[in-house]
Amino acid sequence: MKTTARTVKADPAKQPFKYPLQRRYIEPDWRRLPGYKDVARKDWESALWQRQHTVKNLKELKAVLGGFLDDAFLADLEADQRDWATMSILIPPQMINCMDEGDLRHDPVRRYMLPAASDRHPEWPSHPMASRDSLHESDMWAVEGLTHRYPTKVLAELVATCPQYCGHCTRMDLVGLSTPQVTKGRFQTPPKERFEKILEYLRKTPQVRDVVVSGGDIANVPIQQLEPFVSALMDIPNIRDIRLATKGLQGLPQHFLQDEVRRGLERLAKKARQRNIDIAMHTHINCASQVTPLVGKAVRAVLDAGFRDVRNQGVLMRGVNSSAQDMLELCFMMVDHARVMPYYFYMCDIIPNCEHWRLSVAEAQSLQHDIMGYLPGFATPRVTCDVPFVGKRWIHQLADYDRVKGVSYWTKNYRTSIEHDDPEALSRRYEYYDPVYTLPPEGVAYWRSQKAKAPAR
Repeated sequence: MKTTARTVKADPAKQPFKYPLQRRYIEPDWRRLPGYKDVARKDWESALWQRQHTVKNLKELKAVLGGFLDDAFLADLEADQRDWATMSILIPPQMINCMDEGDLRHDPVRRYMLPAASDRHPEWPSHPMASRDSLHESDMWAVEGLTHRYPTKVLAELVATCPQYCGHCTRMDLVGLSTPQVTKGRFQTPPKERFEKILEYLRKTPQVRDVVVSGGDIANVPIQQLEPFVSALMDIPNIRDIRLATKGLQGLPQHFLQDEVRRGLERLAKKARQRNIDIAMHTHINCASQVTPLVGKAVRAVLDAGFRDVRNQGVLMRGVNSSAQDMLELCFMMVDHARVMPYYFYMCDIIPNCEHWRLSVAEAQSLQHDIMGYLPGFATPRVTCDVPFVGKRWIHQLADYDRVKGVSYWTKNYRTSIEHDDPEALSRRYEYYDPVYTLPPEGVAYWRSQKAKAPAR
């Protein structure tokens, strides 16, 4: 029987996304920036040096960037800090080094870490339904700092600080220093007492099996405090999964390369294996330029310590990672080079002054479609909507969608901790709102009328 050879047509030039990547996996030379021109490698790779030289205001930023930060753009940043910013400035040198100093206005890291007034939408800087604690996490505190939203999972917020402050922070009501626009809340209970109350609640609540240890950021919890707290979690029989959440793994990888921190993580991983508990680390990387060899080295240290995974939970933001090209490049950089597993990309939450970052549900659905088929299935991130009073939902799980008014409707199959006696909790439809500027004219007109009726917030 005669066989005919087939011609396989796999010309990469015909694909919407091109692989292999053209982006190089390198540590940008920090000495190109005027403020770091004399910094030795041993200092750059020191966590102490990074913390001591973290930029806390625009004067310090100007000293680092010099002529790369022109007066007009500096004034734009100053206007944002004065009139709009919900987070104070805190940017480690490691993260500044990931910015394109030649095009700061359009650089994705700058766009989400250090917003400018001109970035904000002129008519809709906030959605009319925006609120400070948009996910109502503090309403669901079982004890101060412990959010019990899901039946078997809790969030333990150990601190209200981070090594860096992101402009879009969903916990803008609690995390960081106050800004002219936002007077921050504060934990009222001293840390030691608060940690013990969290542990005591978990000891008395056997239905909880999964604890996310976050903040803030666990990179700001000294290992001498973090290790005993996590170790105590492992002594609770019902706890089977522990996730340590830190953007600092990207923003301050030097922290996780310190001998004392590595030894503490090794001890925790060893105990987790002995107790048959899964322990993993979750980080927050939003664009490909942030995946550098120092980040990869820190991830390797965590994995070598015995952690099961390092997973990424990014935030979907316009102008940062909202195109298939940008999202796939980021995910391949993480998978190919840094051994970070893409996991979630959350829709940016409906907090004040964040509308310019947010996408509509329809745009997010389109993005999920466009990234499918390139990455391995286990490394293809889920685009997720965190619906108030509901929780995380895959972007196609909505029950209904009014595209004119930009209102999507969602359902759920469990009660949060504040709905135990609500008879309609499982039958109600919960609303999520698209950015007004993405709507057709009649939708924009509707929200203008609603805005005119609403009392000042």
